[in-house]
Amino acid sequence: MTTALPLMAGAWAASDPYSSALRHGRGPLFLRRADGWLLPLEVERWCARADPVDRAVLDRCEGAVLDVGCGPGRLVAELAARGRTVLGIDVSEAAVAHTARLGGPALRRSVFDPLPGEGRWATALLMDGNIGIGGDPCALLDRMTALLVPGGLLIAETAATDVDERAEVQVVDVLDPRPGAGSPFPWARLGTPALLRYASRSGWRPVDQWASGGRRFAALRSRSASSSAEPPKSTALISSQRARNTSADSPVPSR
Repeated sequence: MTTALPLMAGAWAASDPYSSALRHGRGPLFLRRADGWLLPLEVERWCARADPVDRAVLDRCEGAVLDVGCGPGRLVAELAARGRTVLGIDVSEAAVAHTARLGGPALRRSVFDPLPGEGRWATALLMDGNIGIGGDPCALLDRMTALLVPGGLLIAETAATDVDERAEVQVVDVLDPRPGAGSPFPWARLGTPALLRYASRSGWRPVDQWASGGRRFAALRSRSASSSAEPPKSTALISSQRARNTSADSPVPSR
């Protein structure tokens, strides 16, 4: 794991345009590359409740769910409302606060920080392009392996086109006349073919890929402890009530 990954988390957290957009529930907001290219961020959709495409993804989740880069928490809140064991993590204080207001448990934490229940999550989510976190897909996939149970399920949302790109980006509001933008940080954009290439190198097994509502997804299984490993069972990792404490870890019972 490179030292740039924790630094990326701090840069994203310090992106004032992002925090402001989440507090207001609207954009416009973009990721901007050094060459000026802009990728629009769907702030309004992220700040809304889970839509039918989201809910269909959540129907596939198994056992306890970790939402990595949960943003304002629509998926965490939906799973919590279903009575599922779930935890969202995000480096943005505004995102964690928004998740809590929706009734979802969340911690302000980078995926590369120590996390509750490491090695015992049954499902992990990398939605809304979060496969790009850290700008190093292999490092992120290795980290997801460590967080999941053997044979655990990863559901990732990929780019709508066949792209494999790494770049330094900033979070910007191009319509805000005031100066300022988030600090640069590494990011990646992957289409499904690129994700499957990286996943194969890291020992992941493709399960499914699909498109819905103009969005694309892939499901992968992590390495199993043995070829005869049983499917992951739902294990109480962290109680929904205790996980709402965003200032410290909650106790995680052993299996």
